[in-house]
Amino acid sequence: MNTEGFTTCLWFDGQAEEAAHFYVSLFKNSGIGAVTRYPEGAHQPAGTVLTVDFTANGQRFVALNGGPEFRFNEAISFQITCDDQEEVDHYWARLTENGGEEGPCGWVKDRFGVSWQVVPGRLEEMFRDSDATKVARANQAMMSMRKLDIAALEKAYAGE
Repeated sequence: MNTEGFTTCLWFDGQAEEAAHFYVSLFKNSGIGAVTRYPEGAHQPAGTVLTVDFTANGQRFVALNGGPEFRFNEAISFQITCDDQEEVDHYWARLTENGGEEGPCGWVKDRFGVSWQVVPGRLEEMFRDSDATKVARANQAMMSMRKLDIAALEKAYAGE
């Protein structure tokens, strides 16, 4: 039994198995693990999926069908750092498919309501620059976007 590290538990209302399969399909180094089911006498019908253990991009998760009491919100999100525009476009398209919602500044909610930040690594580099003027221009450009456009961010950063 592994007792080190963290496992993130995501609370769903009946979509735990669907969500786990979606996240596994989204990332490399991913897979489905154990699936547990509600027993007789539980608050869900016997045999209904209770939890799904899965790994997404090497990170361990548990998807829990806990019921309607709790919903996801933007206070917790997952950040995907992308190498290039193609990767930004890929994750943005996959996360917004089938009812996902675009948000400002590279934020998106997937169809399950989980919030993600799809961020080019280059933007993180820009924000670490010691030149406050360049950082401000990149930030202003980012604030006007939904899906982040690396070329447009680069132009703003350079003052073009």
